Amino acid sequence: MTTITDGRNPVITMTRSNYERLSRLAESWASRDADVSESLLAELDRARVVDDRRIADDVVQMGSTIRFTTDTAETRTVSLVFPGEADIALGKVSVMTPIGAALIGLSPSQSITWTARDGRSHRLTVEHVQRNDPAMADQRQTGFLAA
Repeated sequence: MTTITDGRNPVITMTRSNYERLSRLAESWASRDADVSESLLAELDRARVVDDRRIADDVVQMGSTIRFTTDTAETRTVSLVFPGEADIALGKVSVMTPIGAALIGLSPSQSITWTARDGRSHRLTVEHVQRNDPAMADQRQTGFLAA
């Protein structure tokens, strides 16, 4: 995949189950933090949604561990989690944060610009994605998904 450098956001991919769960979460989050809710909904609106068995292992999904570089040349590794699992000291970033919403659906070599809570714009480039959901990988291989 190519890195978008002209200010447009890259194409992202998401499983149907993540799309549905994150849509509900973003809508329910609007009263807590409208800006992040709107950012996640915008990401969901532009996502290419695929069957859960058809997602590549190197696409950022919930539970993925992501290594990325920032516009300041810092390399960070985080896991993308739901809000109740977030713990920045353990590198667990909530999808309901500006950077978490920006990461969902990206693949290695893709870049995105995101706005922090302080209003400053930042750019990150995904270097590596590790899928941390072995059950999902097994289900894709066998063709069976739990309901």
